[in-house]
Amino acid sequence: MTATGTATRRPARAPSASVGRAAALSAALIAGGTALGFLRDLAMADLFGASGSTDAFLVAWTIPETVSPLLIEDAMALLMVPAVTRLLAGGHGVRPFVGATLPRMVAGLALVTLALAAGAPLVVGVLAPGLTQVGPAVLCVRLTAVTVVTFGVAGFMSATLRAHHRFGPPAAIYLAYNVGILALIAGLSGTVGVTSAAIGVACGSVLMVAVQAPAFVRCLRSGPVQPVARPTGKEIRLGVAAVVPIVVYTVTRQAQVFVERFLGSGLAAGSISQLNYAQKVAQVPMVLSLLIVTVTFPRLARASADGDTRRVAAQIQRDLAVVSGMVLCATAYLVAFAPAIVAALFEHGAFTAADTGGTAAIMRVYALGLWGQTTVGLAARAFFAHGRPTWRPAAVLAAGLAVTAAVGAAFAAAGGTVALAAANAAGITLAAVLMLAGVRRRVAPVSLRRIGADVARLVLVAAGACAAGLLAAAAFGPSFASLLAGGAVTALTFAALVALAGRDLIATWITAWSTAGPRARRRPADPEEDEQ
Repeated sequence: MTATGTATRRPARAPSASVGRAAALSAALIAGGTALGFLRDLAMADLFGASGSTDAFLVAWTIPETVSPLLIEDAMALLMVPAVTRLLAGGHGVRPFVGATLPRMVAGLALVTLALAAGAPLVVGVLAPGLTQVGPAVLCVRLTAVTVVTFGVAGFMSATLRAHHRFGPPAAIYLAYNVGILALIAGLSGTVGVTSAAIGVACGSVLMVAVQAPAFVRCLRSGPVQPVARPTGKEIRLGVAAVVPIVVYTVTRQAQVFVERFLGSGLAAGSISQLNYAQKVAQVPMVLSLLIVTVTFPRLARASADGDTRRVAAQIQRDLAVVSGMVLCATAYLVAFAPAIVAALFEHGAFTAADTGGTAAIMRVYALGLWGQTTVGLAARAFFAHGRPTWRPAAVLAAGLAVTAAVGAAFAAAGGTVALAAANAAGITLAAVLMLAGVRRRVAPVSLRRIGADVARLVLVAAGACAAGLLAAAAFGPSFASLLAGGAVTALTFAALVALAGRDLIATWITAWSTAGPRARRRPADPEEDEQ
């Protein structure tokens, strides 16, 4: 929307077509950024393979991986969007607020960046004590530490623009980020090796700020410039109380990667890289399924705001049935075709057949935890839609993380990277079960018996689809055409077995997409009816 101030003061009059165009543009830009991120991983595999040098870079990559959800996706957005929206609703401009807030934030983040750069050897020693190439890892940490500042500024801009209903530039940030990384890898990989990727991360993060700067400046120029009242101490405490649990939850979830890289650094060179490649591919269906949950999240938030716990429970159960079906079908495909997928995507250049074998074995085990990963994301949304600060998601993830660390430490020496993947799957699955139990006690009366029965049937269906996929993989051989044909075989077998497993599963999926928001408000769904 061009008239940002008007659109913010009268959002109800905004044409629905404009909202649709904004959503379509955002989806296209996000998809482009995701595709370039995948291309980045393919380029890394082709140029550098899975080696001690890529392990060194991935230790440094932990910094932007951790900072991104904190300063762009979760905590910053949850704090800034409501604050800016309140200012705009009161007829105030954002320039005084930005002038008072942004410099202090940048100063604080700059201190963190300097601390990371100065303490880079200590950071590497803590994250990966068994790493063989410490020197390159230290250099990469110092380069990627810049993202603490740039991601903070990019997240601040993104939240401000979204509050003004400007969605295009924030959706383009990862597109710009990956363009920078790919450009620097292409230009410098022959000279400085994998360090080119770390330089690209730093430069790409600057592009995340640059791509939003023009729209951000226009937002600052619009509206009045009179100063607004400073927040009271009580308002600050309430804001912190609401955001801190989300920050801890985000860091705890990311800590699974910390555990894997910590333990993986003591294994053979390239182990961390193989874990990374396997996870990047295996997580694609989880990300897609959570995008679907994001679409239905407004319904969940509306029902929570209305205090209609039965409607909340019904929405959670429908969402869980849909995403469970998607992710378990994808799990069947990944387990059946892991060697062919890895070979087709990565086995080029420096990525060897041995790397393919190791990565495929990891992917098969890691895929077993995808249902847990997806369910944790869904259940956490149910908690945070509740509108009150809650530590339950962070506490549950901490329990799952403890299991991951214990199993990984006990079996990594004997089982290697496969044991680390199994530890990840075990920990996150336990966390998912505990999270659902918490949803029933603290959020809404979901039927755990019904959920357990549906998931059990879908697991059996996925096992049958996986068996069909394994037969197809043996018959087709490794090629892109066989991957497409194998995907069709797996999906069709899954669909056929679902039809045999029970019509109620199909009915749940249809209901999940056909229930409109206004209709749901007129006739609240009843979880007990779903069980009949």
